[in-house]
This record gives sequence, C-alpha cells and structure tokens, in this order.
Amino acid sequence: MSAAHVEIISTDLRRAKVKVNPGTYLVDVLNEACKKLNVNPDKYDVKHKQKIIDLTSPFRTSGLVSGAKLELVQKSKSASVVSIALDVGGKRFTKKLPNDFTLWQTLRQFESSESGLNLTGRGSPRDQNGGQLYHEAPIVNIMGREYAALEDLNKTLSQCGINSGSMVLRLSFRLTEKTLFEAMSDIGQFLKDVEPDQPKTEESKPAPVPEEPKVESSAAEVVEEPKVESNVESSIPPPETAAPAAAEQEETNPPGDLMDADEPQPQPTSSPPTEPVDRFLPTSVFVAPTSTTPAAVNIQEDDSAYEPTIAHAQLRQQQLLQKAQNTRLKSDAELAAIKAEEAAQLAKVTKVEIKVRFPDQTSATWVATPEETGGWLYQAIRATMAHPDQPFKLVIPGPRTHVEDGNKKLIAGYKLKGSQLFNLVWEDGASGEARKGGFLKESVASKAREIVIPEVPQGGGVGGGRSEAGPSGSSSQGATDRPKREIDPEALKKKMGKFFKFGKK
Repeated sequence: MSAAHVEIISTDLRRAKVKVNPGTYLVDVLNEACKKLNVNPDKYDVKHKQKIIDLTSPFRTSGLVSGAKLELVQKSKSASVVSIALDVGGKRFTKKLPNDFTLWQTLRQFESSESGLNLTGRGSPRDQNGGQLYHEAPIVNIMGREYAALEDLNKTLSQCGINSGSMVLRLSFRLTEKTLFEAMSDIGQFLKDVEPDQPKTEESKPAPVPEEPKVESSAAEVVEEPKVESNVESSIPPPETAAPAAAEQEETNPPGDLMDADEPQPQPTSSPPTEPVDRFLPTSVFVAPTSTTPAAVNIQEDDSAYEPTIAHAQLRQQQLLQKAQNTRLKSDAELAAIKAEEAAQLAKVTKVEIKVRFPDQTSATWVATPEETGGWLYQAIRATMAHPDQPFKLVIPGPRTHVEDGNKKLIAGYKLKGSQLFNLVWEDGASGEARKGGFLKESVASKAREIVIPEVPQGGGVGGGRSEAGPSGSSSQGATDRPKREIDPEALKKKMGKFFKFGKK
C-alpha cells in the first residue's frame, strides 16, 4: 500500500500520477495534481465513476484502490451553501455558510451570531494566581486533520475539501507563548496583508466609537429642526402679498370665463347614479359567425412558405445546445427578486380588455381595472344572460385554472395583461333549455354586431413576405400572378418531419 498511486485526468485529457499513502487526504491529491498540470485547484473538483468524491476524507476511507482514475471537473462559478456544525467543548452550533468563507471568517460568523461566544480572542493566565493573559490559539479539526496556523485558518472551506452537504468542525484551543495583546496585533497585521478590506469591517464593530457621533448627530438634528420650519414658513407668502395676487388673477379672468366655469358644475351630480350601471355593461357585443369554416383556411399559401431554411435549422441547433448545457438553479434571493419584479409589472397595468366567448359562439368584451374581482365579472355576465340563474364557469385557455366567483382580483390574482380571452362553459347543473337556446337576452343581443375580418392581400402571408423581399418589384408581381396550388397535408407532414429530424441530430 506504500507504493499506491492515483491517476488524475484533466479536462484537456492530460494525465498526472500522484503517489498516496493510507493517510493522504484527497484534497492534497487534488492540489498536487493541479500543481503538476499547472491549473488552479480552486476551480476544479474530483470525480470518480461519475460521482463527486469527498475531498475531506483520507485515502484509507475513500473507497479508492491503487491506480484509480480520477477526473477533474470544473466547479460552479458561484459559491455553494454548506451546513457547518461547530463543536466547542461538547456544545454544537449550526450555521449555513458559503464555501468561499475562510476558516477564520467561519469562526467570526459563529461569534457574531452566538452571544458570549469568544473563539478568536481568548486569553488565560499561566499561573493560577492570575497575571498576564496569554493567547489561546484556535485549532480547527476537520476529519482528523488540524488547522492551527494563521495560514491554514485563512484557507477557504472549499480549499479544505468542503464543497457541499454538511461537515462538523471540532474546535480546541492551545495556550501559546505570546501575550494576548501581541497575538491580536499579529493577527490584525496578518489579516491586513492578506485581506485589506477585513480590518475596516472589524474596526467599525466596537461600540464606543459610533456611540459618540450618534449623540452629536441627534443634537444637530434638534438644532436644525427650527431651521427647516423657518424655511417652510418663508416659502409661504404672507396673507397680505397673497391677496393682491388673487385679486390680479380675478381681474385677468373676464366674466364670461367665470360663467363657463360654472356651467359644467351640475354634471358631476348627475354622473354618480350611472356609474354602478356602466360597470357591468359590456363595451361591445358580437354575434356568432355565420360560416362554419375558419377564415384562416381560405388563405392559400405556396408550399415554399413551409420549407425550412438554413436559418431555421441553425436556430434549432442553438436551442438544442442551450438545453444541453447545465444551468445553475436560482437562489431564494433571485426567486424573490423575480416575484417582486412580476408584482411591480402587474402594478403598472391600469386596465385589461377581457373577451368572453359564450357557448353559442356569441361574445362580449369588458374592461377590467385593477380593483375588479372575479365576482364582478360573473355578475356582469349574469346581467346579459337570458337565463341568469343557470350555473356556469369561466375557463382561461392554457394551463391556468378557471376564474373563481369570489373576491380574488382579476389582474393581480390571475396575472392578466393586455387582452384576454375567456371561454364560458356550462356547469353540470345547467338546464337543457339554457344549453339549446340563445345565451344573451334580447336587449343585449339586439346591440350585437358582426366581427369585421380584415382582408388579407394576396402574397401578404408568409410566402408573400418572401416575394416582397426580392430585389425588384417584378419578382413580387410574378409571385402574385402565378397560379396557387392546393396544399397537400401528407407532403406538408413529410417536410416538417424532415426538419425536426435534422434538428434532433
């Protein structure tokens, strides 16, 4: 077992052999292999038989055999969250931290979250009678391996082999020869050299320093309050100066303008009685289509309009490549930000046009504001029905559910934007008379009008768009003059089938 070794294969298929013994930690194997391959070990993980191995365990307990082939795989660029359990003298503290935290930062995180816990600044006297305090250096034990020096404590959790899952850190202390004052000054200088930003955050933590500015700022606020009031008072003109200004405005307005301003005053008194009625009236009503054939069927297109081009194939290949790539799952903060952005976009919607298609193919439209609910829409539809006592439900096309007859807001609750189409479906308890007869009552049906379908010019479809894009107008003229061919459904299926087969390769 003394001559055992493992073989590391990099992403560019280069190989490196690393000698191991039963006590060699796999994180040291990774560091030695990356040193031979001249790559950064912080960017790679080790995989064996399509499984990421635990780098904190020694070779003896890893389950690997001599001559095992290990693969280097790239880590995710974002830090992963690991669960750390800190064991201090039999007491265990648990916290979730990113794996790019150093061991020293991990200890400071536990100190800040647990009151009365001192891990990095402990001191005790050598004599029982007291005297000078000497520093007790923290020692972190991970799977039997100790990290005691400042250089070791500055290693990240990832560099120690902790990349996922949970890990127990056992903490002990060793009494050193340095006094507490000397040790803390050396630690501060070391952190200042390694991480220049860290001492700034630590210096801002002591309580006595920020307390004095707070008192001064509060005193300044008390002094500045009358100044603000004086500024406000000075901005308001005195009554003597305001009165002439009002008089000048009255003189500039002729009597005729004052009479015109008085005329529209009776209108607001008459408008409130009509508002409750207008809320439930549809803005437009449409009759059922007379033809059983959809209008889109009558539009004839050339077969070349359905032939896939090289651009379509390239787009399909790009979509397949994007789906094949590994994507990182979004964190809770990113999901919360997405929900907040969606809520902000919905808050900007002032109105939504809702078109309801009835069972007899007639339809009506309403304009809903953010305050309108599903109960309002049900009440508005019942006001137009010939049988308002019959049960029904409104179904939203797509994967969403039906609209409930309640207090749920239409826009915010169902995320409606722009124009929406709802289908009205009879419930099981609806009578046969209501199903067979007309849906709208006579007073509403008499106001219905036909749906105006715009005429599509020849060559205006997909195929026509290609002909118009030619270099001259003669090509478009020839495209409109040539006879139209009927579309063969079988030939269309074969062409589209070839396209999707090409995209899957």
